[in-house]
Amino acid sequence: MLTRKQHELLMFIHERLKESGIPPSFDEMKEALDLASKSGIHRLITALEERGFIRRLPNRARALEVLRLPDSIAPGLNAAKKFSPSVIQGGQGALGRQIKPAAPLRTPTPSNDEAASAVSIPVMGRIAAGVPIDAIQHQTHSITVPPDMISGGEHYALEVKGDSMIEAGIFDGDTVIIRNANTASPGEIVVALVDDEEATLKRFRRKGASIALEAANPAYETRIFGPDRVKVQGKLVGLIRRY
Repeated sequence: MLTRKQHELLMFIHERLKESGIPPSFDEMKEALDLASKSGIHRLITALEERGFIRRLPNRARALEVLRLPDSIAPGLNAAKKFSPSVIQGGQGALGRQIKPAAPLRTPTPSNDEAASAVSIPVMGRIAAGVPIDAIQHQTHSITVPPDMISGGEHYALEVKGDSMIEAGIFDGDTVIIRNANTASPGEIVVALVDDEEATLKRFRRKGASIALEAANPAYETRIFGPDRVKVQGKLVGLIRRY
């Protein structure tokens, strides 16, 4: 699943390539999407490339190739392209309106191999514990977790990138277990979506009518937003660390 802006940009590039065979310039993309700067286009391009929708051709200016379109638009094109999802390694980017896999999230069910002792949940990519980065919106793989880590409801996992939550015991490289939710109580650690574009893992607070996303590292400032700018996408319920 793509964000609205990612989808708009992908279709704009696709239509321009169909019409003229030449990709649009960054200025044309910025104007078409009504963005204030080229940096926003750069982040969208990077997100689309990491998700396997487009490819930048080396040593050629303005060289973009559309590898696939969303399944609902062009299943034929997608069938012709081979794509292996990859994990976003860093850089600021965009997240979709909902953190969902290609198939709907479901309540975890026992895995075939360890039905008696563990349950399997999807790993949905990476989440920032620092400057917001992309979280992949389709399942990259699954992990098994102890059943006592899972309560009722839908769950998914995210790999942590960054160090802004280290004083809450969440380190770079950890895997966090998230229960799907759209509300939170003050003090809970949540996956927060800001402006329908950025996702981050922070402690949820309220400052009057505003919402504060609080880091657990003094090197990072608390970010405060109007209530209409932040959407809770889930709450932290567990953590896995490999040594």
